[in-house]
Amino acid sequence: MGNNKNQISIEEVGRVAQLARIELTSAEKEKFSRDLSAILDYVDQLDEIDVSTVAPTSQVTGLKNVLRQDVVVGFDQAQLLVRLASTSQENYIKVKSVF
Repeated sequence: MGNNKNQISIEEVGRVAQLARIELTSAEKEKFSRDLSAILDYVDQLDEIDVSTVAPTSQVTGLKNVLRQDVVVGFDQAQLLVRLASTSQENYIKVKSVF
């Protein structure tokens, strides 16, 4: 790696894995530590590129908005969805807590 400024420690990888509720082996933690550190080193290289002569752009393809309009559409089968759910409470689908 180019420098240690972007070094992601094995402990940091372990902490992120814990927060994401992902089990990693020691070998996986070491690999992710190396890989993530290398990615951050590469981003540092990109930061060094002189773009002062490049015109600021936010869209380079020339296309306009190709997405559909965000329109509210009625849905008349909500009760069916609630009935089909494995667990529900009142008119809501009940799911396990994320945290």
